[in-house]
Amino acid sequence: MLKDTHAFAVKGTTVNRPAIMSRATNASRATCVNRASLGLLLSALMLGGLNVSAQAQDSPTQSAQTQDTQVQGAATTSNPDQQAAAQVLDLLNQYSSDADWDKYFALYRQDGIFIGTDASERWGMAEFEHYSRPTKGWRYDLTERHLIQHGDVILFDELLNSPAYGVSRGTGTLIKTDGNWKIAQYHLSFPIPNEIAKQITAEIKAANKQ
Repeated sequence: MLKDTHAFAVKGTTVNRPAIMSRATNASRATCVNRASLGLLLSALMLGGLNVSAQAQDSPTQSAQTQDTQVQGAATTSNPDQQAAAQVLDLLNQYSSDADWDKYFALYRQDGIFIGTDASERWGMAEFEHYSRPTKGWRYDLTERHLIQHGDVILFDELLNSPAYGVSRGTGTLIKTDGNWKIAQYHLSFPIPNEIAKQITAEIKAANKQ
């Protein structure tokens, strides 16, 4: 039963130790090694976790800064003044479609100017009202709009779609007047595609010669 023994020295004395004890000792050593390895692994994981945590904390900060920039950018291009000015332009298209001329002309300054599509159409409010009131109105649906604000002045350009004329463009200026945004100038035009610009301008030249 003791054939499988290992010799070990204790203070110069050689002693025969059963193999089962040696195995137990080896197992204990292996357990210690495993525990040490586990400890190192846990330490590495903890350090890695701290690093990941630090990176995770950095990411939301960067994201928040980006979001703040985006929010600030949106606020810059859509502040309360610009929202109010955009509403004025929306109402302008609505009232012209309804031929509600009292409300329509209330959106303009008294010294406002309307520039129509014909070269001769540069009208003050009295002339423009004289032209507009007998009509049943006109419809222009908003497609795209840009606003640029300089203090109490807002410049705008917008693409519109007209059932009668197709793609149209409105440009102009609004001025804050007595706390409200009023249209100082509105210019309606028909954008000409570059591919047919010479053809159209040739027809305009010919019409002007008649």
